[in-house]
Amino acid sequence: MIRRILNMIDPFAPAEGPPPQGAWPFARWALKGAEKAILLTIFITIFTGVSEVISARFAGWVVDQAAAQGPGAFWGPYAALILFGLAFFLLIRPLVYIFDAATGSILLGPNLFPLILSRVNRYTLGHALAFFDNDFAGRISQKANQTARALSDVVNEVTDVLVYAAAMFIGTFILLAGIDPKLLAIFALWSVLYITFLWQVIPRVQARAQARAGARTVVSGQIVDTLTNIATVKLFAHDDREDDATRRTLADFRERSLEFGLIAGIFRVGLMTLGGMLPLSAILASLYLYSVGSASVGDITMTAMLTTRLSMLTNRLGRTAMSISTNIGEVQDGIATLTPPHAILDRPDALDQARGASVDFDQIGFAYGGDQAALTRFDLHIAAGEKVALVGASGAGKTTAVSLLLRLYEVEQGRIRLGGDDIRDLTQGALRRAISVVRQEAAMFNRSAMENIRYGRPDATDEEVYEAARRASAHDFILALKDHKGRQGYDARLGERGVKLSGGQRQRIALARAILKDAPVLVLDEATSALDSEVEAEIQGALTTVMQGKTVVAIAHRLSTIAQMDRIIVLDAGRIVEQGTHEALLAKGGLYARYWDRQSGGFLGEAAE
Repeated sequence: MIRRILNMIDPFAPAEGPPPQGAWPFARWALKGAEKAILLTIFITIFTGVSEVISARFAGWVVDQAAAQGPGAFWGPYAALILFGLAFFLLIRPLVYIFDAATGSILLGPNLFPLILSRVNRYTLGHALAFFDNDFAGRISQKANQTARALSDVVNEVTDVLVYAAAMFIGTFILLAGIDPKLLAIFALWSVLYITFLWQVIPRVQARAQARAGARTVVSGQIVDTLTNIATVKLFAHDDREDDATRRTLADFRERSLEFGLIAGIFRVGLMTLGGMLPLSAILASLYLYSVGSASVGDITMTAMLTTRLSMLTNRLGRTAMSISTNIGEVQDGIATLTPPHAILDRPDALDQARGASVDFDQIGFAYGGDQAALTRFDLHIAAGEKVALVGASGAGKTTAVSLLLRLYEVEQGRIRLGGDDIRDLTQGALRRAISVVRQEAAMFNRSAMENIRYGRPDATDEEVYEAARRASAHDFILALKDHKGRQGYDARLGERGVKLSGGQRQRIALARAILKDAPVLVLDEATSALDSEVEAEIQGALTTVMQGKTVVAIAHRLSTIAQMDRIIVLDAGRIVEQGTHEALLAKGGLYARYWDRQSGGFLGEAAE
């Protein structure tokens, strides 16, 4: 039974649909599947609060019974009270508190944070590339963690403190009403003052908490941006400049923190004042009622216990309310950052597998949402198995065409087809599984060499990884790797973004990854640009083998790569201006021929750029 209760929450259950924008709808989306566990926790917490009320009522009974009986026998007059006290305080109440602690620390505590963060992270990964281009990676990461932590804290605080306090307040209302309506009226008046105070101050606390959270993430984003580009900072000797930028963000965070601290101080003073008013007024009122014969000594005892307990609880409740409002502010801040609608979505009936390897660009127009066109009426057919090179000066549209093929951005005009299917009729996963990419800036994870290569095909065997590395001329240098923890060879970590490798080594690992993936379409985005001539000569045979039978789209300046292509497409200002074989374009004497005449060191178009 205990195991069944502890498994009430699947912490990695996927979410249903996109996250809503409002705080409450977002909470329902993020917590869906945990409702039964939360309700069970609430139910047990109610019993915990009721047990406190019963304890006070029991003390009142004891005092009244003692006053009525006077000195004398012990067991006879008090047998029922003693047996009830033993059962309640030694069995029932401890069990209630044990279950209360278990639901909070075992059922909700370890499960809510991974449940929320996994859903937020999965949705964040679905954003288009432009979303990440427009923000700091560190800021996005912190927002996701902040949102998950804050929402899980809200649930824990509500179920642990607010529900407990509500049970005690309701129980106190009932008991005081049984003594005298005047006593109840005093408690009700105090409750109105308390709730009004919270109602007035908490929104201000929440707003300032949200501003402080936003300023904190800016600080983190600035620091992460600096550390991510630390080599550039060092090379330009801009340590002081980056330190000043961080100080400016910290200064803003300090101002927001001071504003929050001021309202928080006012909040605490108000809570202490209201908390002191409750037991004082209630005890004096019960003494007055006793003096006129409307209350018993036990009633005074019960009132004193309840109101003193509630006074201590109100301070905790106020701090919890402030914490909850702060966390809600952080959740709203995270929602604003992380949950905009995805710019690129799969159609409901999208195909989950590409059905061919031909590539067609049909009258593509694209300007990255602005006025300056990156591609204009771009029309190109690449047959399955054909090898095409895209050449042109920087800004000609080569990389844009490849990015649109991969659907990293959505086409603004026209359409792109893969195997005859509009790429929008394929799921994004199906599209990208059909295309292997080796880019100029080879992306490396701070993981082992084995994991980086196996990223191309996660189910590949170790031997298949080794073979891919051999074909990319990477095997030998990988065997010589050693990281700071002594891990060697394929187990060695490559450092953030592969910082421990040379540019050529990174690209050879990226090529090994693409070889392992073995997709029908291969995109080479200046894939050999970081290789020296000797290493490039080593892998030319591997490239030739890899390209056999595949549709290849290569962005390249190196003549050795271009020479292997069936057709060369020359772009200028987002348009195709020439196309044909190397020999035909040279004979034409156009833009490609001028690039060729200006070649230097085996690269095409360098002078033109």
